[in-house]
Amino acid sequence: MTATIEVQGLQQGYGKTVVLHDIDLTVMPGEILALIGPSGAGKTTLVSTIMGMLRPKAGRVRVLGRAVPDRALLARIGYMAQTDALYTTLSARENLMFFGTMMGVDRATLVQRLPQATAVVNLDQALDQAVGDYSGGMKRRLSLAIALLADPPLLILDEPTVGIDPELRQQIWVELHRLADEGKTILLTTHVMEDAEEASQLMMIRGGAAIAQGTPAALLAAYQVDSIEQVFLKAGRAQDAHNRHD
Repeated sequence: MTATIEVQGLQQGYGKTVVLHDIDLTVMPGEILALIGPSGAGKTTLVSTIMGMLRPKAGRVRVLGRAVPDRALLARIGYMAQTDALYTTLSARENLMFFGTMMGVDRATLVQRLPQATAVVNLDQALDQAVGDYSGGMKRRLSLAIALLADPPLLILDEPTVGIDPELRQQIWVELHRLADEGKTILLTTHVMEDAEEASQLMMIRGGAAIAQGTPAALLAAYQVDSIEQVFLKAGRAQDAHNRHD
């Protein structure tokens, strides 16, 4: 089976500033990978590189069997950005139809998929409302519905549960697990430890380096702690001690 995402020895940065160093990562079909780390750790830079928006400074990145950057790959990735890029003067339905068309989904398929995507995020009752009247949480939910529309083999979700209430968060996770069970690959970034615990594997990033990675159960066992948050804290302290001795 071919890996959906394969990152080897990735170095990334801007000018002389190094943002990511020595990142190795493999994500297989049916896996959910959560990238966790504080703001500025390099999570969004890694996502941008995987999507082909940034060319690797060193190392290699392959997505769905192809080296990035590759424009043809974008049609096979459902992407939910950290900031909602929506047309606020249009209704939710019009946004969905517009973005679906931009992703190359034909009208008949869009009409069929639209109710499924919006039911997942509880927006089916507010589809004809102008997005300008939506709350922040509703806009996040609409962005997720747009990412689901094209039925892509790879979903990349940047902070998908920010501003979403706990009950709906659980409902979204039920859907993400269902999609993974169908063989889709999901990569998400998060600050939320409950999201991290739902993933099949984790990569913890701090200061541009992967300080810990593996399944949640393996990390809890390796660090001999009771929560993913404690793994992150312990791995961070180990990184600080290592840096002091270098």
